Amino acid sequence: MEGIESVEYTSEVNTPEDKYRVGASAHMAEKHGECDLEITESLENEKITYSVRGYRGSRYTIGSYTLKPTEAGTEMTFVIDYEVTNLIFKILAKLFLQRALEKDLEKASENLKSILEK
Repeated sequence: MEGIESVEYTSEVNTPEDKYRVGASAHMAEKHGECDLEITESLENEKITYSVRGYRGSRYTIGSYTLKPTEAGTEMTFVIDYEVTNLIFKILAKLFLQRALEKDLEKASENLKSILEK
């Protein structure tokens, strides 16, 4: 994703695959702040779900990517659920956060596609 400045794994990571196993966790810093992330569901080449604490004023954030093979390639679906902590953040979330997340996801999808097509 765009804007990520650092990721420090807080769980044991011995292989690249360990980053995507259930229970894997990390502390992430990005241009808008810091947060803690944990993988809560992981089905190789099918689905990954994660929870985030402290992301952009939210009490919790849960995101899930699902991959589905199609005749034309792979369909990727992203679902996010979040709860913000106070009224000001609720208003800001409605006005700005949703659009910012959509923009971030679009850019991340373009980056992933370019990597996979090489």
